[in-house]
Amino acid sequence: MVRKYYVQLYHHTLYPQEEAFWIDMESSGYHPGFLERLAEFGIIEIQDNRLRADQLPRIQKIIRLRQSLGINLPGASVILDLLERIEELEQELDLLRRR
Repeated sequence: MVRKYYVQLYHHTLYPQEEAFWIDMESSGYHPGFLERLAEFGIIEIQDNRLRADQLPRIQKIIRLRQSLGINLPGASVILDLLERIEELEQELDLLRRR
C-alpha cells in the first residue's frame, strides 16, 4: 500500500505581495557595481538606486551558481530563469494533481 503525503507551505510577509518593498542598493549588502551588472543582464530591476527586496533570493542564487560552478553572469541568468520556470511548472502540476 502506497501512502501519499502532502505538505502545504505558507509564505508570511509583513508587506503585501501587490506592493513591492524597495531597499537601497547600499543597504542590500552587495556592491552597487555588481547589482548594476545584474540589472544590465536583466536579472534584477533597479529604480532610483533601489531594488525590490523580493529580488534578494535571485541575487543569492546567482552568486551560488557563480561560486559553486564558475558560471558567468549570462549563463547564470539563463539557468536561473529555467530553474524558476521549472518551479512554476511543478506548482502547476501539484495543483492539477490535487483536483
